Amino acid sequence: MSGNWPPLPSLPDMEYTYIVEPDIVCKPSAFKHGVTLGDIYSAFSTAVYDVMLRDDKEKRLLIGFSTAGNPLEILFNELEDGRVNVFHALPD
Repeated sequence: MSGNWPPLPSLPDMEYTYIVEPDIVCKPSAFKHGVTLGDIYSAFSTAVYDVMLRDDKEKRLLIGFSTAGNPLEILFNELEDGRVNVFHALPD
C-alpha cells in the first residue's frame, strides 16, 4: 500500500452529545452493604435498567454494574436542584 491516500471529504457541522455523570449525593444508608461511591457512579454509567417505582413515583430503581463488574441495585430520587439522591445500594 502506498501512503498516497485521497483527501478526506469535509464533514458537515455536527452536533455532539457528551455523556456527563450525574451529580450524585448519597445518604449514609447507601453504603450500608459495603458499596463504595465509585461503585455507585459505575452503576449509573453502566445502567441496563432504570424505572420509576410503581408504589412511589418519586423513587427510581436502577440496575448497573460495580467497578468490579458485579450487578448493583440502586434506589434513588431526583432532588429539586437536579442532583441524584442515592439512599440504597445493594450488590447482587
